[in-house]
Amino acid sequence: MKLLQAKLAKYTAPQQAKAAGVYPYFRAISSEQEPEVIIEGRKVLMFGSNCYSGLVSDPRIKEAAIEATRKYGTGCAGSPFLNGTLDLHKQLEARIAEYIGKEDVMIYSTGFEVNLGVVSCLTGREDYIIRDEQDHASIIEGSRLAFSPVLKYKHNDMESLEKQLQRCAPDKVKLIVTDGVFSMEGDVANLPEIVRLAKKYDATVMVDEAHGIGVFGKGGRGTCDHFGVTDDVDLIMGTFSKSFASLGGFIACDKEITNFLRHHSRSYIFTASITPASTAAALKAIDIMEQEPWRQEHLWNITNFALEGFREMGCEIGTTSTPIIPLYIRDDYKTYHVTRDLFDEGLFVNPVVTPAVAPQDTLIRFSLMATHTKEQVEFALEKFRKVFRKHGLIQ
Repeated sequence: MKLLQAKLAKYTAPQQAKAAGVYPYFRAISSEQEPEVIIEGRKVLMFGSNCYSGLVSDPRIKEAAIEATRKYGTGCAGSPFLNGTLDLHKQLEARIAEYIGKEDVMIYSTGFEVNLGVVSCLTGREDYIIRDEQDHASIIEGSRLAFSPVLKYKHNDMESLEKQLQRCAPDKVKLIVTDGVFSMEGDVANLPEIVRLAKKYDATVMVDEAHGIGVFGKGGRGTCDHFGVTDDVDLIMGTFSKSFASLGGFIACDKEITNFLRHHSRSYIFTASITPASTAAALKAIDIMEQEPWRQEHLWNITNFALEGFREMGCEIGTTSTPIIPLYIRDDYKTYHVTRDLFDEGLFVNPVVTPAVAPQDTLIRFSLMATHTKEQVEFALEKFRKVFRKHGLIQ
């Protein structure tokens, strides 16, 4: 065995979980991602999806994707920089710019690549990247690729952010990067205060709206719109793989920034464009989200119902106020066992364990879609009560 294989062979955590019958990953779904899905030949309720709008299997979006495939084919066979730009891509960029309220938009192949390609190339060696310690992994990886010093502030702690800003040279670029909604904890960034501090210290603000779009703001425009700070936030990132029911991502900002990014962002220049089907699906999703406000209204109704139910049950859910509800278990293997027992009771949920979070912060991530019914949420609460009592997590 070569040295690399010998080294990696020591990683046996998945094998141990499989042997114990609690391995919870790569569960093959053999149906559309509706609130009810089919796994291993049985129906279970899906409470692990990020499609907050509930549009991922909407027939109108499917038809738009089919029509685009008929016209343009299945792929672009190149990056946007060279042969991979379609008129359809330009149409989507213009539509998002209008929707978000920014001058220009660039489309990337995935949301991860947006953060990777934007955060890594905007600042120089003498500039600064300042990020929340619980920012998404894509932001972390983007900052690791940058040549700039990276300063972390305590999660959603504005006093800690100001201290980091005070460490920076006043005449250098300071890029503050934060999630709008934090993907595991479900809490919301204090954007009004971040914007205030950015103005005070002449900093630039970038907000990741991956989990905010479709949830917050008018027509689901996100947390920046919700707080009324869209004009004050310099860069707004979003993904198509959640509420837009597609695949890809975007950065919305002014033309000075996009002009630079189009010629320097490596994950944009050296990656093939998103497919015509993905592009058309995202376009249609924006239209539907604006035309059907009931989706957002119902999502908040069942979110508040679920939050109240988990709190009354005595579950530890942190400071979440969104359709992302973390149920803290605080033990890796207990989290696996709880996930398996919930699946046996008919619920698909996501376990979040180390290294995604610290060992003392492991949790079950319960997420809601606009297409869930109150009855489905009630069923889920009953099953959580049963399983959590079994494992001594509630009285």
